This record gives sequence, C-alpha cells and structure tokens, in this order.
Amino acid sequence: MDRQTLRDWVHRYNHDGIDGLSDAHRSGRPPALSAEQMQELKDLVLAGPDLAIHGVTRWRCLDLSAAIAERYGVVVHERTVGKMLRRMGLTRLQPRPYHPKKDGAAQEAFKKTS
Repeated sequence: MDRQTLRDWVHRYNHDGIDGLSDAHRSGRPPALSAEQMQELKDLVLAGPDLAIHGVTRWRCLDLSAAIAERYGVVVHERTVGKMLRRMGLTRLQPRPYHPKKDGAAQEAFKKTS
C-alpha cells in the first residue's frame, strides 16, 4: 500500500467516519438527450418510420442516429442508440415484415391444394 493512499484514507475517516472510506458517487458524463427528448425518441420509435418522410421502412440504429442528429443537433453513435433503446425498455428485434397486398384467402387455398 502506498503511504499517500493510507494518509488519504486516514483523513477521510477522521473527517467523515466509516462512511468517508467508501468512494463518493460521481456524476459522470451528462446524458446526450434530456428526459423530454428521450420520451420523444421513444414515441418516434414506437410510431415507426414513414417511408415518405424518413426514407426507411423500419428503424435501424443508424437511421435513428441520423434522426437524432437532425432533430436535436446531437451526434450519437449507432451503438449509443442501441444502449438508449435498451434503457427505454425497447429491443432491436423486429417483427417479420408484413406485405400490404397479402391475401389470406389465397394462402389458405394454396395450403389446401398442396
């Protein structure tokens, strides 16, 4: 053990008691988006993209990163977007695509004949 470390511990113990020996919580880096912006992002993800406006049929982290940069002026990496989605309780899993011209009657007729 270094002498300086022991000295620091003694001073912390003398000043704050046993509680002084545990490290203090540090604030860390502030979040890139505020709570209101995170809620808007969650609403955007749940609503899904509009092909005419966003140019995509489903959200990817890369697309959301571009949307965040456009809306809020904050550049975040696509991996950070994935972490944000996880913190909001969302996953990156996508449902199977649904074709708008799908015909259920034709599928049932095909199943019966094959």
